[in-house]
Amino acid sequence: MAEHLWFTTAHLTILQSKSHSADGISLIEHHMARDFAVPLHVHRDEEESFYMLDGRLRLRTGDELRELAAGEAVRIAAGVPHSLRVVSPEARFLTVTTGRFEDMVRSLSRPAGSPGLPPQDEPTPQQIEALVETCRRHGIEFVGPPVD
Repeated sequence: MAEHLWFTTAHLTILQSKSHSADGISLIEHHMARDFAVPLHVHRDEEESFYMLDGRLRLRTGDELRELAAGEAVRIAAGVPHSLRVVSPEARFLTVTTGRFEDMVRSLSRPAGSPGLPPQDEPTPQQIEALVETCRRHGIEFVGPPVD
């Protein structure tokens, strides 16, 4: 059964938990509003794949900058710095991971209060600090600003 979570200002749906998969694969749907951005970061011990369902993402992977639209996919190897920004009014995409990403998401999320996006409030300095520290504990290190 799918689990709906609010993660900062995004609505994430865990479609397949790694705990229900013999090979530890997590499948998560992300629903985000325009300008949702993730700083340049590195997953130290897991790869991450994206599959666009709707909308557009600007994605920096290493030195490459590109936009992903519905039907496009990309795989990011462990250790490769990457950043993303939603450039359409909203975007929906899937991620497939094989490590601790799902654990990090769960530790910072709350049950979704409605089917749509959560309130689009700016994070407090304390929330940013908690995010950075939680990511670090889960093998994700921030190494730069979000893609423009």
